Amino acid sequence: MNHEIYSNKDQIKVIERFFDLPLDYNNPSGEKIRVFARNLIPKNKAKTEKEEKDLPYLVYLQGGPGFEIGLMGSSGYAGEIHEQGYQTLWLDQRGTGLSTPISADTLPARLKSDRDIANYLKHFRADSIVKDCESIRQILIGDKPNEEDRKWTIMGQSFGGFCSITYLSFYSEGLKEVFITGGLAPLVDNPDPNYELTVRQVVKRNKIYYAKYPQDVQRVRDIAAYLEANNVVLPSGGRLSVRRFQQLGIDFGMAGGIDRVHQIVLRASNDLELFGKISYKGLQNIENGQSFDGNPIYAILHEPIYCQGQAPRWSADRIVQKSPQFSWSHVKQLSTEEPIYFTGEMIFPEMFDDYAALRPLKGAAEILAQDDSWGPLYDLKQLAMNQVKVSATTYFDDMYVPFEQSQETAGKIKNTEQYITNQLAHSGIREDPKDVMKRLFQLSRREFA
Repeated sequence: MNHEIYSNKDQIKVIERFFDLPLDYNNPSGEKIRVFARNLIPKNKAKTEKEEKDLPYLVYLQGGPGFEIGLMGSSGYAGEIHEQGYQTLWLDQRGTGLSTPISADTLPARLKSDRDIANYLKHFRADSIVKDCESIRQILIGDKPNEEDRKWTIMGQSFGGFCSITYLSFYSEGLKEVFITGGLAPLVDNPDPNYELTVRQVVKRNKIYYAKYPQDVQRVRDIAAYLEANNVVLPSGGRLSVRRFQQLGIDFGMAGGIDRVHQIVLRASNDLELFGKISYKGLQNIENGQSFDGNPIYAILHEPIYCQGQAPRWSADRIVQKSPQFSWSHVKQLSTEEPIYFTGEMIFPEMFDDYAALRPLKGAAEILAQDDSWGPLYDLKQLAMNQVKVSATTYFDDMYVPFEQSQETAGKIKNTEQYITNQLAHSGIREDPKDVMKRLFQLSRREFA
């Protein structure tokens, strides 16, 4: 391990920590990858080095999969956590940020075929992320004399919650407590049940969108017709197909997402009216709303994060096809009052043609889509006996993690308590961190009337 130390203006001591960990934990002496975690220590909670070392750790697991986390400070939910007397560890999960990030241009030279790439990428799911956490825990606090001091608290947002449940399943002895926001994962062995429910939520969000912006029905139809008739190349070199434009709907599940999509539609529509094409700025706006080029794990492993001994087989694509309102070839034949629906957090095979940075990974993605050898992510027996406190914030109208499945999961993990709300979206921890964290810490006390 090596590290760098500095302080930021928020009176936070920052330690940038780098760890060399096994790519494959079944071969611990083999190839290594770098894993990065940023350690933040609130100076108002620790005046000396000894006090710093005595502060309990809370490890934050980011949503995704496949996203890094930026520098946090003393505001927002980081500030609320620090105020409770924790030092925090913000993990760039393997394959993201500074943790041997995955992209077509940074893959190891030894990977000569699509099969080689697919086999390499299989090491970047929650099961390996959790093993990284355990390795880091042993390095940082594994030598403390008191057993309780060798445990830490984790907090998972969205996919980070999925990781937290994997952690509870296999390494609960390392955990004091678990906080989860919007991440009570469906305990399934393939993605189909998840997408059957997710599609319904996406339909609801489309109806809300078009009810709020009825003029966008025609605008989006006009944009789709233009994209179908023209080969539109984005600034990155990707192709703006109708299906890729529909993928802007991934933002519908976040606070303000419907309004953001409307602004993109309005700009593109205005460009078509003025110039007969979508301007560079209009294309840039669209591209900025889509993160797959820079975070390819999000596309490649999105369906395998649900898989245990089953192949995903392009689950979202199969299930979306059951709803013709998502198909432009169907909708364009209907009355002009009929809207085409945007899609949500869904991965489609043609994305590996439409996104320039995903094209070199297309063969590997196809192999992984047909792979049924994924190992276990959850241990239902262990979860049913769980002794670690789990406090969760659950969003009733969550577009990404269906509420029905969250409730099934909560019922299968012993010692779980929830704060359930329909007043916040999936991004609630960012939109109202003070309330969300206050509720979680209240739940944590387990003070029942």
